Amino acid sequence: MTQEYPSTLLERAVNEFSKLPGIGRKTATRLVLHLLRKPEDEVAAFSDAIIRLKREAQYCRECHSISDSDICPICANPSRDHSIICVVENIQDVMAVENTMQFRGVYHVLGGVISPMDGVSPSDLQIESLINRVASGEVKEIILALSSTMEGDTTNFYIYRKLMQYNVKLSVIARGISVGDELEYADEITLGRSIVNRTPFTGKTF
Repeated sequence: MTQEYPSTLLERAVNEFSKLPGIGRKTATRLVLHLLRKPEDEVAAFSDAIIRLKREAQYCRECHSISDSDICPICANPSRDHSIICVVENIQDVMAVENTMQFRGVYHVLGGVISPMDGVSPSDLQIESLINRVASGEVKEIILALSSTMEGDTTNFYIYRKLMQYNVKLSVIARGISVGDELEYADEITLGRSIVNRTPFTGKTF
């Protein structure tokens, strides 16, 4: 049964909010009505933040994480160990690992994982730029911190094959992360221990 709205303006706003991931129409309606009760300046600040994010946000030319400038603060930080790169699927995973406060290297955001079923091939990801970073000769270790799914393991193996010719250590986070889990949903203690207790990657799936 189609829900009736007393206002086409309300319905349009609900339609837009319900396009967000994990937001159903009931939640969208609640959020829209919440904003409607707020002062106009607060709603304007909310919308301005979203618009500025879309218009002005950049991606770091080194690691491809979201940034306010050409180089993100992590890559620009001289106190970080630039010889260790943690390879992650997305920006949420960067934030998840950072929250553990157990990693002092830098990152490389692939932008996804290899998934033929979803039409995602290696060329769709930031794999070539990772190889170029390793080829520079300054990288000593690559930590593969992808989700423990079939797609994550496939991507791990693909990267492993691409980097075999280089003198670089490859490790994978310890499987304190349950098989099938996504990194961004892991608790900080488990994820932190998985980074600290990483193991050599041999090219074999688990």
